[in-house]
Amino acid sequence: VGSEPSWSYPALARTLLRRATSALDLDTGNGELLAELAPLPRHTVAVESWARNTPVARDRLAPLAVEVRTELPGGEKEFDVVLSRHGRLPADDIVRLLRPGGTVLSQQVGSDDLADLNVELGASPPYPQPWTAATAVAALEAAGLEVTDVREERPPLVFHDVGAVVFQLRAVPWQVRDFSPERYEPALRR
Repeated sequence: VGSEPSWSYPALARTLLRRATSALDLDTGNGELLAELAPLPRHTVAVESWARNTPVARDRLAPLAVEVRTELPGGEKEFDVVLSRHGRLPADDIVRLLRPGGTVLSQQVGSDDLADLNVELGASPPYPQPWTAATAVAALEAAGLEVTDVREERPPLVFHDVGAVVFQLRAVPWQVRDFSPERYEPALRR
């Protein structure tokens, strides 16, 4: 069971989208959150490169006239708003795609997220390079963006049984890249 931060990403995104004429959602996943933010600007594009999610996102977002792509758009100055809830934050591409005066909203998850779980399982860390609020800010500012608000929180996440751990690691395969219940059985039993 996880808790949410003290602020609401969906509420902030809705406010931005109501004033926008165009939006880009990076790493939209299955499109569920973007669909919940409707009504969306007339020109809204979602990007999802994970093959398992792409067709689901296309099916979910098609009724909202949202194009789902597997790669970033090639244009320039195309979007008023760029959203990236838990996905990548390609700063140079964001600068290229964002219109002057546009806004980026992101709720990043640091590379140390669930680090204790990896340690308990004896698994390698999920990311070779550390990713924190400070590194995200540095990348965005180095690309020429002005960062106006940064909040860093670590809401607790509790697993009540080993089945929930297995479910999480299957749903989020980048946490423990070589995960299988069989491979990690001794650690799971412990």
